[in-house]
Amino acid sequence: MTFSILFRRLVLAFTLLFALPAAAQSEDDGYADYQRHSLYVPVRDGTQLAMNIYRPAEDGRAVDEAMPVIFVFTPYRARYYDDDGNIEETALGDRLALRSLIRAGYVVAVADVRGKGASFGTRLGFQGHTEAQDGHDLVEWLAHQPFSTGDVGMIGCSYLGGTALHTAASAPPSLRAIFAGASDWDKYDFVRRGGITAQFNTRPDEPLSVDLASVPVDADTDGSMLARAVAQHADNTSMSGLWYSMPYRDSVSPLTGNAFWDEVALWKRADAIREAGIATYLWSNWKDEPTGQILVAAQNLDSRLLVGPGSHCVPPEGFDFIGEITRFFDHHLKGAQNGFEQQPRVTYWSDNGTDDGTYVQGDEIPGNNALMASLYLSDETLTRQLGDPGESSFSVNYDVGDDNYFAFWPPSQHGNGLTYVSAPFESDVDLLGSPLAHLAVKIDRPDGDVFVYLEQLGPDGDVEVLSFGRLKISLRAITPPPWDNLGLPWHAGFSADAAPLAERETAELSIGMLPLSHRVTAGSRLRLVVTGADPRQRNLAEITQDPAPQITVLHGWGQGSRVELPLLAGSE
Repeated sequence: MTFSILFRRLVLAFTLLFALPAAAQSEDDGYADYQRHSLYVPVRDGTQLAMNIYRPAEDGRAVDEAMPVIFVFTPYRARYYDDDGNIEETALGDRLALRSLIRAGYVVAVADVRGKGASFGTRLGFQGHTEAQDGHDLVEWLAHQPFSTGDVGMIGCSYLGGTALHTAASAPPSLRAIFAGASDWDKYDFVRRGGITAQFNTRPDEPLSVDLASVPVDADTDGSMLARAVAQHADNTSMSGLWYSMPYRDSVSPLTGNAFWDEVALWKRADAIREAGIATYLWSNWKDEPTGQILVAAQNLDSRLLVGPGSHCVPPEGFDFIGEITRFFDHHLKGAQNGFEQQPRVTYWSDNGTDDGTYVQGDEIPGNNALMASLYLSDETLTRQLGDPGESSFSVNYDVGDDNYFAFWPPSQHGNGLTYVSAPFESDVDLLGSPLAHLAVKIDRPDGDVFVYLEQLGPDGDVEVLSFGRLKISLRAITPPPWDNLGLPWHAGFSADAAPLAERETAELSIGMLPLSHRVTAGSRLRLVVTGADPRQRNLAEITQDPAPQITVLHGWGQGSRVELPLLAGSE
């Protein structure tokens, strides 16, 4: 299989998250038909961006009535040919309720970001100011079209959630509300959490053939404009190269010439979202790495929040996801008095130890100010009491990589480092929030990476990875965060913070792990695994050291190495 074909299939698989066929609905359920047209829209610097517009229709004609607009800004191509020659269309899928929103009386517009799909231009960086300004200009263009009431909403998940948030931070006057999933509040913390890159945003850039499979806009009958647009994409900034080139929060990228982490720091522009009065609804799932960022963003934006049980951008099971999205936009874009404003701010999935569970509603971010219970590291065990002083060592195993292109959740890392196991729990215990690992470590060189994984061992031997975290030893310094970090330690990651270890020096590491909602059932055990490499590091070949670093974890009195578990109120 050629490199080009492999990437086309991988991108197709990812894009299908947002472009699955619409759920079956009755023909008399709202507007059953639609009319599509596409064109190039110039933004402030004259770059032409490909826009596809879907208007509710009756009897084959677009409805004359002006309607609110839902805008999606994507790097994954609004319309494209799959490997079988079929046209896939983002707006006609219902993973983000887009097809249902057309039925519900919304115009849905999907544009390709500059440097991607059928759009012209070159992408400098990744979700930077230029892309936010493009989003701003397209929102305002949509608001002033004859088919529009002037009220615009945005929706998206993952990169698309990021374009919604960054566009909102540019405060377009006509943007009323956004529904954004699985994106980041602070891209440095997200991409280089703990100072270490991992899976997200470090994948290879797809070849130009992927964008050449886009469907040309209507006026581009011979595809010549598409060809010229895609030729400009050859100068796009390498996504992984950008992130690898900036190890510290204040690094200047040689690819963009600026401190790009600042440019893409949503938290620095959150006031603009609040002051513009843009309603925000944030969403993620417990088994997804961006969820911690979404919780922090919701806390600081005073946003509505939904946390489901699934993986990356998967609509929450057992929840009226399409209905929730529609009610949200109906209230904010149509002024519907549908009771939405009175419903609780937060909805999250509460695991009950089985395949089932319940959705809990309230006004507090789940896990905020949780009561923490400690399990201390001892000789291969986790115990409730500090034990005698001791230590255990391991050599970093770099041979942990796999071929999973999007491993949104790591497999068990037992056997690749040190393992500490608790006794079986005597009763059910509910966890809600972010576990913390506090480790006293030594290493036989000035620096190294530490990864921690919290796992459950069921009575039947089943293993489930519950949460995980990472931290570069030299960036262990804890700094007061510039936002409400839900009580978690914050490692700023500035170049001045870097503190390599002296020989025989002990480092005290505090590693915040991903948030969870999980019931540890009676008879189950918890296991903490400590390693020096992770299978989702795409650059394992480049960072492998020979001989491998030797990492020692100290435990017992005087050290206090432990894992802190966030207890749900009322749980023991």
